[in-house]
Amino acid sequence: MEICGIICEFNPFHNGHEYLLERAREMSGCDLLLCVMSGNFTQRGDITVFDKYTRAKHAILGGADCVIELPTAFAVAPAEIFAKGAVKLLSAIPSLSALSFGAENKDIDELIKAAKISSDENSEFKTELSKNLNAGESYIKSFSNAFKTAGGDQNLISKPNNILAIEYIKAFNKIGKTVKYCAVKRQGAYYNNTDMLQNFSSASAIRKNINDEKVLSNVPPFVYSDISGCQDIATRYQSYLKLILSRTEPNELKCVLGCNEGLENVLKELENQPFDEIIEKATSKRYTSSRIKRILCENFLKLYEQGCKSYLTTPLYFTPLAVKKSSADSVFSALSQAKLPIITSSSDVNNLEGLAKQCKHSDDFAHSQWCQIAEKTVKNKMLLI
Repeated sequence: MEICGIICEFNPFHNGHEYLLERAREMSGCDLLLCVMSGNFTQRGDITVFDKYTRAKHAILGGADCVIELPTAFAVAPAEIFAKGAVKLLSAIPSLSALSFGAENKDIDELIKAAKISSDENSEFKTELSKNLNAGESYIKSFSNAFKTAGGDQNLISKPNNILAIEYIKAFNKIGKTVKYCAVKRQGAYYNNTDMLQNFSSASAIRKNINDEKVLSNVPPFVYSDISGCQDIATRYQSYLKLILSRTEPNELKCVLGCNEGLENVLKELENQPFDEIIEKATSKRYTSSRIKRILCENFLKLYEQGCKSYLTTPLYFTPLAVKKSSADSVFSALSQAKLPIITSSSDVNNLEGLAKQCKHSDDFAHSQWCQIAEKTVKNKMLLI
């Protein structure tokens, strides 16, 4: 029984995601598709449109056999840690033989080459990186220039899906596990495009235009039926972020991953401004808007750098959010071979110890906060579909 892994957010699940699952099964030749999916908050620091169980249900109905939760500490972390956390779970499964992902560039050899260049960071790369940073350039631009100097294609690392794909490959290389990579060319709109298209709009566009009738042609029917009752909770979420920021001291903010070099003081000085102005005024050549939103999200969820990095070094657990009923026996057989706890009940959580238990409590806290913001009660229990 061979497994193809997919690392995802599905916020919300749309036609492009359904195409990804179809192509992943076809290209990998695997028996099972196992998704590692972010919970209720995302890598850009946003709150999800639907709770994690609804999104996991959509993934199963869209072609997956199992959806496992990516621990929240990794889900709202920078790309490198996001990738390492997901690969950490997938690589623990002996029958994992492939990884599929959406990418703007489907040339696997180019992505592998890029992963090697950015992993090695030879003297030429480091010299160019330091030179650009010292000249006041942003880290992203400095890294891009250094990457080009070391023989890489700058266009390749200018696209968000390519960047994540490269980080996945780097993470697998670091642990020494060999898998087949299946890059699926992204269909339709790019990741950040907010224009509604006929069939393949981005998740960003769908979220922005959630009540537009064009959404109907961009998502499967089982997703659209849930969208009809979907509320815009982003504004409420932003109010929570501002409230918690106002209650956080600068020295506490410094404990959040990525909040350093005086950024904590900048955020505190802006705490009484409208949310959009906080993001705009804190964003600079050095700090992207996504980084600012991620820091505010991590602060809200009590996720700190020390804990996040320590979770990468310790055995964790699998939390299945939804499993396809006809595949359940095969799925749980494969997961049990990994010799990590499988969390399907509160008693399983109670049996966890140390850092694993701490990490799982962060997941449960994030779920409770989503329910609080959305003013909904969602049972924290696996779905069998």
